[in-house]
Amino acid sequence: MMSDSQKKILIADAIASVGVRKLESFCKTDCDYSIAPSTLVENIREYNALIVRSRTKVTSELIERGRKLEVIGRCGVGVDNIDIEACRNNGVLVVNSPLASSIAVGELTIGLMLSLARRLPYCDKEVKSGNWPKSDVRGYELNGKTLGLIAIGRIGTEVARLANAFGMRVIGYDPYISDERFRELNVIAVSYDELLMQSDYISLHAPFTEETKNMIDVDAINMMKDGVRIICAARGGLIDENALLQNLESGKIAGTALDVFEQEPPNASKLIGHPNVVVTPHIGAQTVEAQDRAGIDLANEVVAALKGESLRWRIV
Repeated sequence: MMSDSQKKILIADAIASVGVRKLESFCKTDCDYSIAPSTLVENIREYNALIVRSRTKVTSELIERGRKLEVIGRCGVGVDNIDIEACRNNGVLVVNSPLASSIAVGELTIGLMLSLARRLPYCDKEVKSGNWPKSDVRGYELNGKTLGLIAIGRIGTEVARLANAFGMRVIGYDPYISDERFRELNVIAVSYDELLMQSDYISLHAPFTEETKNMIDVDAINMMKDGVRIICAARGGLIDENALLQNLESGKIAGTALDVFEQEPPNASKLIGHPNVVVTPHIGAQTVEAQDRAGIDLANEVVAALKGESLRWRIV
């Protein structure tokens, strides 16, 4: 039987140095943050564990070639870049680090809301260009507005906490949590249709699945208030971007803020360049604190998997 020190880990996408050090203290650890898919498929047979983020696609071919693979660690939350069924069929564990980025993404969501409400990117650009558009800029307060949260997991919970501090009326749709939990969070439970009709701001926090793909489409937008503002720092593909653009141009949607896109990086487009759109490059989890937490949480989980210990965040 192979001892722990004889095992090997490959880190295919960068994680925080504290996480790398934890793994290196356990066994042989190789870092190749730009490894090509073909090279990864060829070399994976040497490794007992693979660590990835969203860049690396873990295909069924890769998993089947990894005869020694015991565990795949996804730094962060989403595992849509990993063939979960192939992992299950080949007896490969999948773990992630779901708690690390909750505060960071929650704070970014509120920042995006404020950017829309007070037109902060426009003001910044104008003043830096030598203009002084004070009389042209009239924003809105978050206080007293209705925020609709679609899905209230860890990040949705953090957004609810912050939004309540701003004095917003927070409503939510999530069929997987109890009425008691809604009350604990000071969130009013509503149906999906009610959320669309009542919200001044809508923030999405659902995972990307076949069920949630394009959940904000033409029909959903038609149910919304005129002048609604939409924020998404969850996953690309939850919003039909063509429908979003059409309704921004018609004025039905007053503004939108996106940290995630159907294709990343997104192509230059009318949506990205629209004056009422605020965009960021998928930076929800990109804080020093969140990255350190994610790195050490995932390292601990991968080491536990290789040692055959109990796991906190096992996907498969």
